Amino acid sequence: MWIMSFLPLWIFHALFLIGVAALAASFLLKTIPLLNQYRIPVQIASVLVILVATWFEGAISCQESWEARVREMEAKVAQAEQVSKETNTVIQEKVVKQLQIVRTRGEDVIKYVDREIVRYDTKFAPGGECEIPPEFIKAHNNAAEKVK
Repeated sequence: MWIMSFLPLWIFHALFLIGVAALAASFLLKTIPLLNQYRIPVQIASVLVILVATWFEGAISCQESWEARVREMEAKVAQAEQVSKETNTVIQEKVVKQLQIVRTRGEDVIKYVDREIVRYDTKFAPGGECEIPPEFIKAHNNAAEKVK
């Protein structure tokens, strides 16, 4: 509530105590004949002050409980962010490792193909028969396999 942001909370506690004191004083006014005429307005005013102060006490209590929940959720979010950072680090390390494996396998396949091409290079004469060697097929299939 906007009024609670402007006023300190002790004012509402004091207002409640003033209302209770005024209600108690109104019963004492009955014994003093001169002040007996002010008894009813003081009682009405004190009951209204008690009601308003009680309402604000409830609002303060509700506000404090929501603020406690917000602090609790902020702590959980901070903890989740920390876990997320750690998990992201692990994932990033796995990705880097996978990329290294893929690069290594790719280089191995290139070396293998370069080595095998020398053997079959003489068979590919111009105008001759062009046959794909089984080693190239095997190298292609091995390169297309999922990295484990």
